Amino acid sequence: MPRGATAGPAYITGAVKFGDQSIGGAMDYPNNPPRVVWHTTESPAGASYFTSVAAYLIRVASEPQVIYDPVSDKLGQFGPLTQSARALQNDGTRRTNREGRVCVQVEVLGYASKPWTKGFDPAAKPNFRKLLAAGRAHNVPDVWPAGNPLATAAAVAKAPRNRTTWQTKGGHFSHGQIPGQTHWDPGAIDTNIVPGKAAVTKPAAPATPTKPPVPAYEPFPGANFFHAGRHSAVITAMGRRLVAVGCSRYSSGPGPNWTNADKASYAAWQRKLGYTGAAADGIPGKTSWDRLRVPKV
Repeated sequence: MPRGATAGPAYITGAVKFGDQSIGGAMDYPNNPPRVVWHTTESPAGASYFTSVAAYLIRVASEPQVIYDPVSDKLGQFGPLTQSARALQNDGTRRTNREGRVCVQVEVLGYASKPWTKGFDPAAKPNFRKLLAAGRAHNVPDVWPAGNPLATAAAVAKAPRNRTTWQTKGGHFSHGQIPGQTHWDPGAIDTNIVPGKAAVTKPAAPATPTKPPVPAYEPFPGANFFHAGRHSAVITAMGRRLVAVGCSRYSSGPGPNWTNADKASYAAWQRKLGYTGAAADGIPGKTSWDRLRVPKV
């Protein structure tokens, strides 16, 4: 195996096997980079055509390794990915079917004039994702070395089929980009779907956790705030905090009016903090108030 190569699978899990699985042989140029070649069958798509088109490809001895139906997500194989296929014409005496470490050829049910990727959602097609994953397992890079597949037969006929690119670059190719071919398929398929660049984009780094906002507390209103007759929501909030810290001396719960129950409860808080004597008189001071953390009202 060439240095740096990864032994990818010969078969894709769940693929239907057609024929005797003997369609090719060893690669002629295994030291050249791996590639995937995309074709279209020039037939209707759909589950009802999947088996009949596969039988036709066997009958005319033009089997790829893989056949795929984008409508039903059916996937089939005529032979192992690790051996050659029969879907390409030779380039003179050079056997294009045997170019590279692997040359995985995929016949997709559909027409080149109506690219099958239009409206195609890879997220809903698990077998298609398996197909792409198999290519990556063989180290096929997520690039199109010869450029995007062209939209018309006329455009393909005018475009050069560069031998150096084909023989020395790994990645994805259309049938119409390969030297020695007369076909122009698969048409202008979407290269964001094939080879699924969006599916392998590195996930965004997780957001840096942010510290929860510091709760807003009531500032100390001054010792003179706390006297008989004072009516305020601040006193209710203070009382609830005193209850929460286990210093309640209330018989009916905190309320907005400053009472002896508030004073007794606050004195319990002061003693809890270690104050004694006159320092635990039940009238809030700034230090003990700040430590109580009365929520802002």
